[in-house]
Amino acid sequence: MPARRSVLAAMAAALPAAGLPALTTTASAAPATPAAPAADLPGGGDLGPNVLVFDPSTPDIQGKLDEIFRQQERAQFGAGRYALLFKPGTYHGLNAQLGFYTSIAGLGLSPDDTSINGDVTVDAGWFDGNATQNFWRSAENLALTPVNGTNRWAVAQAAPFRRMHIRGGLNLAPDGYGWASGGYIADSRIDGTVGPYSQQQWYTRDSSVGGWTNAVWNMVFSGVEGAPAQSFPDPPYTTLDTTPVSREKPFLYLDGDAYRVFLPEKRTNARGTTWGSGTPRGTSLPLSQFYVVKPGTGAATMNQALDQGLNLLLTPGIHHVDRTVEVKRANTVVLGLGYATLIPDNGVTALKVADVDGVRLAGFLIDAGPANSATLLEVGPEGASADHAANPTTVQDVFIRIGGAGAGRATTSMVINSNHTIVDHTWVWRADHGDGVGWETNRADYGVRVNGADVLATGLFVEHFNKYDVEWRGERGRTIFFQNEKAYDAPNQAAIQNGSTKGFAAYKVADSVTTHEGWGMGSYCYYNVDPTIRQDHGFAAPRTPGVKFHDLLVVSLSGHGQFEHVINDTGAATSGSDTVPSTVLSYP
Repeated sequence: MPARRSVLAAMAAALPAAGLPALTTTASAAPATPAAPAADLPGGGDLGPNVLVFDPSTPDIQGKLDEIFRQQERAQFGAGRYALLFKPGTYHGLNAQLGFYTSIAGLGLSPDDTSINGDVTVDAGWFDGNATQNFWRSAENLALTPVNGTNRWAVAQAAPFRRMHIRGGLNLAPDGYGWASGGYIADSRIDGTVGPYSQQQWYTRDSSVGGWTNAVWNMVFSGVEGAPAQSFPDPPYTTLDTTPVSREKPFLYLDGDAYRVFLPEKRTNARGTTWGSGTPRGTSLPLSQFYVVKPGTGAATMNQALDQGLNLLLTPGIHHVDRTVEVKRANTVVLGLGYATLIPDNGVTALKVADVDGVRLAGFLIDAGPANSATLLEVGPEGASADHAANPTTVQDVFIRIGGAGAGRATTSMVINSNHTIVDHTWVWRADHGDGVGWETNRADYGVRVNGADVLATGLFVEHFNKYDVEWRGERGRTIFFQNEKAYDAPNQAAIQNGSTKGFAAYKVADSVTTHEGWGMGSYCYYNVDPTIRQDHGFAAPRTPGVKFHDLLVVSLSGHGQFEHVINDTGAATSGSDTVPSTVLSYP
């Protein structure tokens, strides 16, 4: 079987966004707290030209959707960013095809407030039926009645499907059932059957499905009504009855004519959707309590807004920051629309969070700059020690990229120091194709490093780092679903040698850790520069009763490199070019 993603030639740049209407609805009241002197920045305001808001009477909605799709279909590393927002109501005969950096969402409190008799489609015609590069797009907070009974959502990484109600089935494979490698569903209800078909791995959380048809390597469910029973590895279903802790992503909605941001409450041992019995539980903030960040704003202004007590709403576009954006106040919200992208200049860390309660980071991309950053995202300072069990920080649909759109470097991409942090769906990716790609060109040694205690990851995708993709040092960590590929481009065995160990594990639990647990985790290798490279194991952890793993696998993609074991010295080696997983049901 060929590699899950082939190296592409340079991708087409995004076309200009001429002729697209600006959002005119505003909310410009000054923040009520804290008391604002005259020189303070205003909250609320216009959301900019790349946020398009529709209502059922908007003329030629389909034409506008098609125009954006033509611009974004192939613009894998382009600068275009769009949020397509639909006011509550019923829409007929639409097919919203989503390209790169395009988000579609309803503006109701419940998905059923915004009904589309039609489809929200992701397919792979642009890439000859291969869906493995359908990254960076999202659907949220809509009810769909698909035209033919089944909606197609053939995505790969960084393409969340949240708070969706499908009045029919959901097909996760491209037309023709070509290769596919995703993906993530949360807080959604699919009345019919989900058919992953060629999807190699998938994670579904706190949802409801009418059925599930098959599995390839790694299908993981937690808190999903209607999920198939635990049966890994044949078929490879990993099923947890509930999710230990979850708090859904904040989202923009309309309260009459005024925009607000809803903040769902934390749930423990969650199962099913948050909205099945009506209005979800939580609180909300008016847009007047957000500083609306436009491209060109700069980090100094963002920090001024944060120091005033405002939250941040990042509008679609590219946001360069020449200093660190610093979140110091408990319960601050930083919410991105349309894959708003932060690029750190001069090697700074793009965003840091203090060791405070309840910060919510959601819906944006951090793209490394050409000067090496020690870190790109840091949640809590080094040595953070406060207890946040009652009100954790959440990191949701926050994606990190090193290279691909151009030169980028970072030593460690995401560092979690604060205790009890929930990382709910991330893709941390050292690029294997695009511009600025090479073993040393987009050097990035570590993907995610967890130092905090009691950190939970639900939907952890981390790929291609020069050393450890995930390094977990904190106690009582938990991961539900992990997907990884080792770096394709290691030049030889010596380049990945880790002392006496061949290769750096994809997921390393520090030797000092006494309690840790993981479910449904996979690592793949495709050493296309030197196919003779051998990796001792995909997973490394101390052998102690408190460190437990369930349903692990490693795969050699078409024999380009091999694993000797699955975890430590346990599990059979991969061999040959048959692309068949080697599995471990439980460890130790």
